[in-house]
Amino acid sequence: MTSSTYLRAANQPPPLERYDLFSENRPLVEGLRREGGSHAEERCAEFGRLCGGEPLELGRLANEHPPVLRTHDRFGERLDEVEFHPAWHELLGLGVEHGLHALPWREHRGHVTRAALFMTLAYAEAGVGCPLSMTFASVPALRAAPELAAEWEPRIVSTAYDPGLRAPPEKAGVLCGMAMTELRGGSDLRTNETRAEPAGDAYLLTGDKWFCSAPMCDAFLVLAQAPGGLTCFLLPRVLDDGSRNGFRIDRLKDKLGNRSNASAEIRLEEALAHRIGDEGRGVATIIEMVVHTRLDCTLGSTALMRRAVAEATHHAAHRAAFGRLLADQPLMQNVLADLCLDSEAATATALRLARAFDESDHAFRRLATAVCKYWVCKATPPLVAEALECLGGNGYVEESSLPRLYRESPVNSVWEGSGNVNCLDVLRALEREPESLEAFRCELESARGGNRHLDVALDGLDAALDALDEAAARRLVERLALCLQGSLLVRYAPAEVADAFCATRLGGEGGRAYGTLPGGVDTAAIVDRHRPSVG
Repeated sequence: MTSSTYLRAANQPPPLERYDLFSENRPLVEGLRREGGSHAEERCAEFGRLCGGEPLELGRLANEHPPVLRTHDRFGERLDEVEFHPAWHELLGLGVEHGLHALPWREHRGHVTRAALFMTLAYAEAGVGCPLSMTFASVPALRAAPELAAEWEPRIVSTAYDPGLRAPPEKAGVLCGMAMTELRGGSDLRTNETRAEPAGDAYLLTGDKWFCSAPMCDAFLVLAQAPGGLTCFLLPRVLDDGSRNGFRIDRLKDKLGNRSNASAEIRLEEALAHRIGDEGRGVATIIEMVVHTRLDCTLGSTALMRRAVAEATHHAAHRAAFGRLLADQPLMQNVLADLCLDSEAATATALRLARAFDESDHAFRRLATAVCKYWVCKATPPLVAEALECLGGNGYVEESSLPRLYRESPVNSVWEGSGNVNCLDVLRALEREPESLEAFRCELESARGGNRHLDVALDGLDAALDALDEAAARRLVERLALCLQGSLLVRYAPAEVADAFCATRLGGEGGRAYGTLPGGVDTAAIVDRHRPSVG
């Protein structure tokens, strides 16, 4: 008996593997074409086929064997190195080779293409997204120091993955991390206490960072207090003469998820760093890095949603209970379709946001990035939890991959500003940058007349926007996000998807749990659109 025959006999679905992760994701394919990336469709499909093979297993291995900190060598000399499983290096090398850390800086209008590729790799394993994202996002911030950018940018955008700590001029490619957060202030960056003392044409940094993402990187963007105030710096791990910089790793964080990736507490001991931008303008300088990593938070959460939906719909299509396949049972079909709606809405939102970066549409992206980062990331954990339940007990065991997705699901809502931080950022944009709201409203109004629930929701936005209230900021941002998603789906998704989304998310016809779609929704068509045709 073959393994597939045995699985059928045992009422178990075949493994969801060895398939094209991109082409089987119909909303992603359609979004790539719609948002200006049609020229890259075969490129994305090739990458999807690649990621649907061995990388799925590499992702499991990288999480089963998390990174280990080596503070000293056997002679007692400081190392401050992080040791990774070979699977991690293969996955990160795959991302670098395909330009996920640099595509928009290498190719004209590369954001949409990169978004599709980034989400496809994140489906296989989310952990490597952190160093890829920060390296990608470091470039626009680094350009505030043209001479420094001229030296470092060619190394950053190289598609050669060159791990290990060596002098930057000796490396074929480098990765860049970030170290902003300190124990005392957290998101309140202006309370940072790390000191930056001028030393010729550079600075010496001394202090502690409570969270340093991807400490194995070759360089970091760091905030520190210079004589003129909080300032942004580029800090290399290894100096040009080959000596180690004063960058000490005290310990790695024991995190809920994102376990294949290292996050650390670090100590800077007169570490040499180069200023980016003017003294006292640290937040304004590094904010471009934050904006781009917030885009990636949206992409990463969208990828987690998609994998959870793929696993749930695949399982239900092959598992029978009470005499019928789960997928044919009305209540399970309602649950699955409800999950599919949020996954498709997130995909449409993520790619539309990526196009705003391609078009340098600063007015739209200013508000949309914070809105989408908040809502898509916030919506991910409950979706993954419900998808896990669709597999029953099988979903609760590690072999199903759903526990790993569940642990991973909150990370993007915390990283680069928690929900409250992003909501406060939305309020700032609304108060200080009216052109951003105008661009956002123009996007929403593009679907006016296409759905009655959306029209009513758009009419109700004016009152909420006229009375900005910090205590009610989350409700406002949620409404803005759902109106944006509804507008995109009304214009571009099949009617059964758009109508069901607007009726439940905007019209109040759904409940507070998944599986509460009203009667008349074509749940079978929605699920069929999202289920991978595997097995």
